This record gives sequence, structure tokens and C-alpha cells, in this order.
Amino acid sequence: MAQQPQTTQPAVRPQTRYRKGDLVLFRDVERFWLGLPGHTFIGRVERSWTNIHSHKLLYDLMELNVNGPRARSGIDPDYMRPLPPADAMHDIDTAPLNEPDTGAMTPAAVAWLRQHLAQHASAVPARRA
Repeated sequence: MAQQPQTTQPAVRPQTRYRKGDLVLFRDVERFWLGLPGHTFIGRVERSWTNIHSHKLLYDLMELNVNGPRARSGIDPDYMRPLPPADAMHDIDTAPLNEPDTGAMTPAAVAWLRQHLAQHASAVPARRA
């Protein structure tokens, strides 16, 4: 039986337009290609603009890090990816609420569960003796 040649599909580059306030993952491409650490960041979109020379749409971001926010200008969207809310909330959405051991849940899921129970504690009727 002759082996059929494998066809490869070219990588599809996402054509996403970001809005102010969107959270994104972005890569400092120069640091990345030079093999330097600290090349990938989380940022919040502040604005978009078009470069007058290249006519390319670029973004200004606020890098979010533990040392405080840092402005980043002229970020190429080819090196940005959206951070969907569903991914950030996945641990809560999939928490094993029927587990007797809360250690099996992530801290975020436990925090949500405690807050939810505290908010609805007043709705539970008082126990009668």
C-alpha cells in the first residue's frame, strides 16, 4: 500500500480587531527572537491607531504586571492574542461542587463558592428547635 503524501495547511493568522479595555496576551517579538526572558505579557488595550508610513493598524496597551501598569505603544496585532473571559473563568465553571473535599477545587472556585453561600445564607430559614 503506497503512503499518501501529507498535505500541510498554512498557519491561519487571526484577524482580530481589539477594542479599548480588551485583555490580550502579547509578545515582545525582539526579546522573543533574541531568546531573552520576559517576552510575553498580559495587557489591556488602550487605543488603536494607524501608522502613517506603513498604514498598519497598531495598538497601545497598558501592560499589567505585579510591579504596576506600564504603557506599551505601537504593538503589532500579529503578536497579540485575545484572552477570553471563558478561559479566565474556566476553573470556576468546572469546579467539582459535588466533591466533599474542597481541596480538590481551585482557590478561585472555593472563593466563589464561599461568596455565593454567604450571599444566600440569609435566604435559608432559621432552624427551629
